[in-house]
Amino acid sequence: MTALALDRVSVSLGGAVVLDALSYEVEAGEWVALIGPNGAGKTTALRAVAGLVPYGGRLRVFEHDAGAIARKALARQVALVPQVPLIPGDITVREYVLLGRTPHLGYFGTEGRADQRAADGAIEQLDLVPFSHRRLDTLSGGERQRATLARALAQDASLLLLDEPTAALDMGRQQQVLEIVDRLRGSRGLTVVSTMHDLTLAGQYADRLLLLDGGRLVAAGGADEVLTRPLITEHYGAEVEVVDAPGSGFVVVPVRRPR
Repeated sequence: MTALALDRVSVSLGGAVVLDALSYEVEAGEWVALIGPNGAGKTTALRAVAGLVPYGGRLRVFEHDAGAIARKALARQVALVPQVPLIPGDITVREYVLLGRTPHLGYFGTEGRADQRAADGAIEQLDLVPFSHRRLDTLSGGERQRATLARALAQDASLLLLDEPTAALDMGRQQQVLEIVDRLRGSRGLTVVSTMHDLTLAGQYADRLLLLDGGRLVAAGGADEVLTRPLITEHYGAEVEVVDAPGSGFVVVPVRRPR
């Protein structure tokens, strides 16, 4: 089944074209990473899928026209973890994760037993049980990132959108977060679409890479097809070496220019 399909999706913000007739498909259970230089339109593409910016063209989520789906119903299908989430510091981790159940609440907006179970299950899966009654502003960056993921999982959506999930995390926390996402993809059958600046990590964890530049899709395929020196040099303006490291996939190494 096709989980996500964009057909010539375009977005203009402030009079500037940010996405220009973008088309691609993501199969259910797949992890697709959007890569590209700053300003390529990666985050805008995720926001369009989540229904947060107006767009032209056609966008389908699990074979349904996203433009015809009510906002609350779309939120039951699609969960977005933004790069810089708004995290109130004066609530506990469990209270924050429960906010992910908002799309499922009835008219009076009161959490029921199913909502409590969903939140507790997400907290357990993200290894946050010892932190569940801690205030968010007492957590480390990696712990807050896991809490944000737990809130998205509690939303119980089948399509998970991650905007730079490893931003501002150290190497160990980056690996931890990506391993958690990959594990949950298997156990929950999630489809994942992420934006990623780290090309090595994108090649290691995603099934396919989509390279955007200037709002257009310029290359798509596996790491061996997209993480090439000519493509990276052309679209990032960077001098690199791409090393095929056994057991680690393709490693993109910046090369210092001679003086």
